[in-house]
Amino acid sequence: MSSEGLHAPRERLSRETLTMHHAIVSVIEELEAVDWYRQRADDCEDSELREILLHNMREEIEHACMGLEWLRRNNESFAENMKTYLFADGSILAAEEAAMDRTPSSDGEGGGSEGDDHFTVGKLD
Repeated sequence: MSSEGLHAPRERLSRETLTMHHAIVSVIEELEAVDWYRQRADDCEDSELREILLHNMREEIEHACMGLEWLRRNNESFAENMKTYLFADGSILAAEEAAMDRTPSSDGEGGGSEGDDHFTVGKLD
């Protein structure tokens, strides 16, 4: 799995990047555990064990959400995106479209200014 290790030499990574890596990998691991417990519960024929597995799954969801909240509090990009998408009513894609129309990105991609509704790459033939 790509999240298990670092993709650049540790000594070249900032403390902030390493800390973010720890948080992100932890969230990934918690979400994997949610998936595993849910699959085991679905496959389990013993009702008491099924309830224990679902209880464990819910605890892993709690842990994943705690990690996500830490990411929100410590990274502006996570905070901005969570504000846009989490707990939003209506279409998620409509929320993205509205966010892109009002928020130019720092790298000049996405977002856009007033009247900049389309992106083209030119003739493709």
